[in-house]
Amino acid sequence: MRAFNFTPYSNRILTWTLLAILTPTLVGCFGAAAVGVGTTVMFAVDRRPTETLLTDEGIEVRCSNRIAEKFGDRAHANVTSFNRTVLLTGEVPDAAAKAEAEKLASGVPNVKAVSNELQIAGVSSFSARSSDSYITSKVKARFVDTSQFSANHIKVVTEASTVYLLGLVTKREADAAVEVARTTGGVMKVVRLFEFLGEDEARRIDDRAAAVAASKKN
Repeated sequence: MRAFNFTPYSNRILTWTLLAILTPTLVGCFGAAAVGVGTTVMFAVDRRPTETLLTDEGIEVRCSNRIAEKFGDRAHANVTSFNRTVLLTGEVPDAAAKAEAEKLASGVPNVKAVSNELQIAGVSSFSARSSDSYITSKVKARFVDTSQFSANHIKVVTEASTVYLLGLVTKREADAAVEVARTTGGVMKVVRLFEFLGEDEARRIDDRAAAVAASKKN
């Protein structure tokens, strides 16, 4: 049996990958107590208002359910909602299905816009999705390593080796994140889906979030 020597960087990649795989299971195991802790942490590091963050979670569930009910196994659609803008990625059988999926997402309450990146293609394989998850983990790990911005402020979605970046960020943060993602191994393309903040506005939001987090510790 071959022995593998893991570097600190590869250990971080492995950790991100395992977390991506195990998170749904862990949430189910820990139940309500874990959800409470996780929600507090999430609120503290996210620039979206609390009510918007919760709205985004609801949008994702409703959109996913509507599309799954309509297409079943004929399509593989991932739904990401950020600040009430929905990103659709994955595969659908034809142009009509792509348009219908967008219509279903647009009809969900509180959705303000839909970015339809669905591809007309056969449903992706497990290995392809695993590769995309690994790319996402590498991009996130490199965000942390660069220390140019808070990795928590940017959501990363990978589909067919294309990386989509979402978040409430400054132009400086956006440019740095795109450069990191673009130069990550396995990434074929980077798509910006940011909403921009001024430097002063971003600082005010971050300071307010830090104050809230500190108050919850006391």
